[in-house]
Amino acid sequence: MNWVTGLLVYVVIWWLIFFMALPFGVKPHENPEVGHEPSAPANPMLGRKALITSIITAVLWGVAYYLITNKVITLGELPY
Repeated sequence: MNWVTGLLVYVVIWWLIFFMALPFGVKPHENPEVGHEPSAPANPMLGRKALITSIITAVLWGVAYYLITNKVITLGELPY
C-alpha cells in the first residue's frame, strides 16, 4: 500500500464513521425561532464528533493496513 492508497482508505473510512456518528446525541431546539427549521439540532457537537471519528478511524485504518500489508486479505482471493 503506497501513501496515496493509505490516505484514500483513511478518508473513506473517516467519512463513513463521521456520517454514522452525526445523529448521536443531537436534540432539536425546544422553542425554535421563526424561520428556523424545528428539527435542526440545538448543539450538533461537530468538533467533538470529528475528533472521536478521527480516533476510531485511526484504529480501523491500522487494522486495514495490517491486513493488507501482511496479505491476510488480497484481491486475488476474492470470488468473482
